[in-house]
Amino acid sequence: MKLISELLGDKGQEIWSVGPHATVYETIEIMADKGVGALVVMENEKLVGIISERDYARKVILQGRSSRDTPVVDIMTSDIIHTSPESTVDECMALMTDNKIRHLPVMTDEKLLGVISIGDLVKATIIEQKSTIEQLERYISG
Repeated sequence: MKLISELLGDKGQEIWSVGPHATVYETIEIMADKGVGALVVMENEKLVGIISERDYARKVILQGRSSRDTPVVDIMTSDIIHTSPESTVDECMALMTDNKIRHLPVMTDEKLLGVISIGDLVKATIIEQKSTIEQLERYISG
């Protein structure tokens, strides 16, 4: 089973972030520019939250707030669920499913190493299953 450290190595460890006082509008612009569905919220190199498109939809649009006037700190998720680089893809898939989240920061101690998405985990699972199928086909074929 593939470890998250390997997944980050394959994916790259580029981290897109905003500060807690950035506006939601600025944050959504960054998400669109980078093609991501969530950003980590950092303050003085410390992870303080995560903001996703879901947060935007539920906490800005549905509540009639202005994205240009609302700071990220007002809508971010601050109770952050995270994982370690030693976790497996299956463990993270279960963690994300159980907590109904789509983005998972990867941390060692209090240092942020990267962020994985449910899409990253699905892709890794598909690659592993394809490899297993190919091995079984070769075994059966002799």
